[in-house]
Amino acid sequence: MPTASGDPTTGTADFSAAPLADAAVPDEWDNGQDAISGQNSTEASGEEQQPTAGEATTNAVPGAPAPVHRPTRGRYRGNSGGYELDLRVDVDSVPGGPKVLRKASGDFFSTGGGTKAYFGSFVVDAPTVSWTATRVVITGVADYTWETAHVVVRITIPRSRINQRPGAATVEFLRPPSQLGATYVCPYVSPYFRTVEWEQDSVTGAVPFLSYDTASLPQPANSPARILTVPRAYAEAGIELLVSGTANVIANSQNGWTNTELHGAMETNFSLWSNAPQWKLWLLVASSYEGMAGVRGIMFDAADAFQRQGCAVFYDLIQGGDPETQRSMLRTYVHELGHSFNLLHSWQKNLAKPPAPLGGNNGFADLSWMNYPQNYQPLNGNGGAAAYWGAFPFQFTDNEQNHLRHGFYRNVIMGANAFGAGAADIEPELFDEPLTDESGLRLDLRADKNAFSFGEPVVVELKLETTDLRGRSTHNHLHPDDELVNVAIRQPSGRTVLYRPLLRRCVDQDQTVRLDASRPAIYSSAYIGYGRDGHYFQQPGTYQLRAAYLASDGSRIVSPVLRLNVRHPVSQTDNQLAELMMGEEQGKILALRGSDSPSLRSGNDALQEIIDQHGTHPFAVYARLAKGLNFEHEYKSLSPDKSELTVRPPDPKSGIEQLTQVVKVSEQGNGVDNLTLNLATRRLARAYARQGDLEEANSTLDRLMRHFDTPAFKPYVVDAVRDQVDTTKARLTAEFGD
Repeated sequence: MPTASGDPTTGTADFSAAPLADAAVPDEWDNGQDAISGQNSTEASGEEQQPTAGEATTNAVPGAPAPVHRPTRGRYRGNSGGYELDLRVDVDSVPGGPKVLRKASGDFFSTGGGTKAYFGSFVVDAPTVSWTATRVVITGVADYTWETAHVVVRITIPRSRINQRPGAATVEFLRPPSQLGATYVCPYVSPYFRTVEWEQDSVTGAVPFLSYDTASLPQPANSPARILTVPRAYAEAGIELLVSGTANVIANSQNGWTNTELHGAMETNFSLWSNAPQWKLWLLVASSYEGMAGVRGIMFDAADAFQRQGCAVFYDLIQGGDPETQRSMLRTYVHELGHSFNLLHSWQKNLAKPPAPLGGNNGFADLSWMNYPQNYQPLNGNGGAAAYWGAFPFQFTDNEQNHLRHGFYRNVIMGANAFGAGAADIEPELFDEPLTDESGLRLDLRADKNAFSFGEPVVVELKLETTDLRGRSTHNHLHPDDELVNVAIRQPSGRTVLYRPLLRRCVDQDQTVRLDASRPAIYSSAYIGYGRDGHYFQQPGTYQLRAAYLASDGSRIVSPVLRLNVRHPVSQTDNQLAELMMGEEQGKILALRGSDSPSLRSGNDALQEIIDQHGTHPFAVYARLAKGLNFEHEYKSLSPDKSELTVRPPDPKSGIEQLTQVVKVSEQGNGVDNLTLNLATRRLARAYARQGDLEEANSTLDRLMRHFDTPAFKPYVVDAVRDQVDTTKARLTAEFGD
């Protein structure tokens, strides 16, 4: 049972809970083989060294005799007083092994009967490490996830020779100056700091990645040539990725996979899946992503209470057998799995909870698995994909390795804290205007209306334009879901939160746009009312919004503040409609632009009630939009045995019924914004074409062109819409024509 104080660091040691004898060790230690580096240990014998305070060392000396001691590192586990301690020691390594981070950390679990529950975590940064011929003593002040007086941690580990099994770690918790609290004896468990079970499935026709020889292409001098698999890449960071079960092949369809289909496939086919925190994750090698070009992978499991358990890579875009493609494929797999460990993109680390420092040039200078090669931009010198691959050592950065090895338990384990944070709160200063701005770009954030009804979906428009008509080149990823634009929302309560999209789609493709006199601006429309933290506009009052765009050269462009009012409901009908719109499932359906998922059935029922009983209310247009877009395309689901793919075909008749009303009301200025109207009209035309009426499809697109071809719109906007209309007509003719 837990100690009376409810604190695992207090009390008296219970040495009966764990034997002092050495624990069983993995077979890889039996022959002196280093399980992580894959090389024989080369720790030198000879004089013992006394490092200075906080210094982590090894005894490796060039030209030294054969090694005599094992490195002091890895995972240990022991019990005392109703608690289990999972300890990680990271003060020693060998040449070619993982980088030493000079830390010790641990997770506590309360135990009783046949149950175990997570209690809390601690980490000791830069401890004092002292070495003798027989032992290593690690001492430092810990940072805990709870309040405790026993802040000092002392870890004593006997030094083991190569032909011996590693000894147990004795962990003491002390209240300054020297009052001893709890003591744990923790036998050695593994050379890895954490172990994760990884299950991988693929669709028919997709060939999963196997390995890449880093000597196949030029690489930096500090990156030794080796054969890298996905588990090997994580092993170099100190994480054991165990391939679980068999790699199943599941049925596929010709069309791409949607977000809700991926989540449904995970629930059906991930044999280890559970709505609970666990060191288990799933990756699907799918064919393609529906609805957006350039998406190489996605961490789609970010929409419920147990996130980060599933991700996908898209074979149609990343396939190939040449070295360049294999190298990129490795990076895509490691990158998407990194999101499941709660690693953000290199340019987003400061937005996490807790925040991590950004690398150079707002993170674009990071040589990391979590950067995009085309985004790489060092402060000095040329950037881009070629420069990235010429300098990338195939590893995570130090702060990413720190997170993987020593991050607090709930911030790392799959199914616990939401992606990027345990909460959405951010510091408003992160969105302050730069002191100087010579980027030649300007960002604007606006909305069609200054006031929204309570419960009405909040949609904003982003505009990026050049202030230098000689021209500026940058990327065109302007939608917040692409994660190169962030939107901060200051709520009426004074709390500032970050809009965080439901899904982590990685648009890992260079899409450069030239802004100049002929095309001075680009636009994007985004529904930001619902994200991974739920509804962001949950109370009436005044909201202040600000967006930040990270340009290709690392410049951070901040928009002026946009003020929006959410009006108080004034009638019983207003309250009833707000309740119908603001359920969690309704928010997900609106964010996903419709879904057939059985888990969202009640949300679909609520939207249908709005259409049936309040069809003339302004909220009905949003319900019709979600329903219409969903009817217009198919929905795929997999059988539990993974052998059968069920495809609900498109229902163009129902899609036309709903989208016609959306277009009609919006053309009159009482519906969705113009960018969303453009989307809805093109999908309506597609529904007509599916039904065999190509003439009406073209007529629908001509009406869209007439709506935009007026003096109310800039000439370059009209030209962009005309290009979209012409392209859509050509595609519909090719797909549905005679």
